[in-house]
Amino acid sequence: MRADRLISILLLLQHKGKLTTRELAKELEVTERTIHRDMDALSAAGIPVVAERGKAGGWRLLKQYRTNLTGLKANEIESLLISPSFQLLTDLGLTKDWHEARQKILASIPSSFQKNADDLWNRIHIDTSAWKQSTEKMESFKVLQQALREDRKLQLNYERADGKCVERVVNPLGLVAKGSTWYLIAGSNEQIRNYRVSRVKSALLMSETFIRPEEFNLAQYWDSSTQEFIQNLPKYEVDVEVSPSILPRIKFTGRFVQILKIESPTESGWTPIKLRFDTEQEAKEYILGFSNQIKIVRPDTLKQDIYDTARAFLDFYDQENQL
Repeated sequence: MRADRLISILLLLQHKGKLTTRELAKELEVTERTIHRDMDALSAAGIPVVAERGKAGGWRLLKQYRTNLTGLKANEIESLLISPSFQLLTDLGLTKDWHEARQKILASIPSSFQKNADDLWNRIHIDTSAWKQSTEKMESFKVLQQALREDRKLQLNYERADGKCVERVVNPLGLVAKGSTWYLIAGSNEQIRNYRVSRVKSALLMSETFIRPEEFNLAQYWDSSTQEFIQNLPKYEVDVEVSPSILPRIKFTGRFVQILKIESPTESGWTPIKLRFDTEQEAKEYILGFSNQIKIVRPDTLKQDIYDTARAFLDFYDQENQL
């Protein structure tokens, strides 16, 4: 509804200070023309919205203006009370603070909403931990958080993926939890990089501070970084046919294989499937695990490689049995 959108515009400007027409349109999922009409409506209603032109321009409220439109709807209250990831709250040291904040919110909302909020609490729970608990340690996590709060440089002793440790001085910009794994986003040598927190062997908080780039947006950076990572992943595609007995298991693929396409079963009852792996070695190990229940259609080189591996396996145990 338009009234809700006008209130949202006021609250956004009050919270962020200044936003362009494009930013408001993206945030509210409307056209830029709609935003201009909304601004005309706000001005006609006596709301002091000001348009500043130029490269650093945008819409803002006059400095002394504050709106008291802070009432929350039932679904907005529910969205605030959905159970978060307690593992991530524990990592951040915020579990107790979150519980106290929740109690304050419950105490401040109308009594008619409180039962609905408690019901929601008992119906939705978010758990970001894996079935097999990670043994990763994050010994320097508190130091990283302090550096972020104070905009102070960090000297890291970091273990790279190849096992080599390097020393880096970085400007910490944010922390991101991917599932239950934390990453430090930091500037180094005029580039922004991602550091897996569990690989930070030590972190020294330096006295030197840095100026955080005003244009940096953590969520937008992470989304862009993730897309770039996915696009640059190695790809090895394999066409196979699978027997009916293992088809349900194939549909629940592991982390190294992705189903690209499933076709209708052939006359033999086997189902053609196109799979994608990161590497040929992963494809070979995965397919070997299903023995004679997966038939490789292409590439022929993988078919020959798996045959040679199986032959070597049989020859090895034949020699063992002859001893």
